Amino acid sequence: MTDDPAPEATDAPAAPDAAEVPRPAEAPDAAETPELPGLRASIEAILLVVDEPVTEMTLAQLLERPRGEVAGTLRELAVEYTEQGRGFDLREVAGGWRFYTRDVCAPVVERFVTDGQQARLTQAALETLAVVAYRQPVSRARVSAIRGVNSDGVIRTLTLRGLIETAGQDPESQAHLYRTTGYFLERLGLRDLDELPELAPYLPDDLPDEIVEDT
Repeated sequence: MTDDPAPEATDAPAAPDAAEVPRPAEAPDAAETPELPGLRASIEAILLVVDEPVTEMTLAQLLERPRGEVAGTLRELAVEYTEQGRGFDLREVAGGWRFYTRDVCAPVVERFVTDGQQARLTQAALETLAVVAYRQPVSRARVSAIRGVNSDGVIRTLTLRGLIETAGQDPESQAHLYRTTGYFLERLGLRDLDELPELAPYLPDDLPDEIVEDT
């Protein structure tokens, strides 16, 4: 009886040691979202770059915070700037909020801004603007009648400066009517036209009744 030949040895690879098994690459951590500034700092940053008053609703939507919280923070900042005697204050004007230089700093700011240049409105422009502000909507003919001189050129200047704008036509005469703009409120630091001062105490006593009416 012959012996069967021994099975040939195979070169099967040995099982790798557990310590040598490569681990799958870990997914990189997601980039961390940078921490956003607080509400007060965010509001201040926005107000520093706006060129017109920004509303509480706009700020609330942009910052994703309740409107009441934004409104309260705005008022807190306004009080804080006043108490600290800053060179600027925060005002609610023309339906929104904006930084303004403080009244006591006006002479210094004026010297810096104008640098010797004439930047103020002329007397004629101020008179015309006052008539439009207190009698709006008003036609050019009515403005000229109140002032006693033709005001067409001045009205064009005020329109170009963005202080007044057309407000439709008179239903009877079809004349163009004019009113003040939001920019007018902004420049005067007013919330609305109700904050215009009473005009009657400043009028001469000998003005015709038709001019004094409705003031």
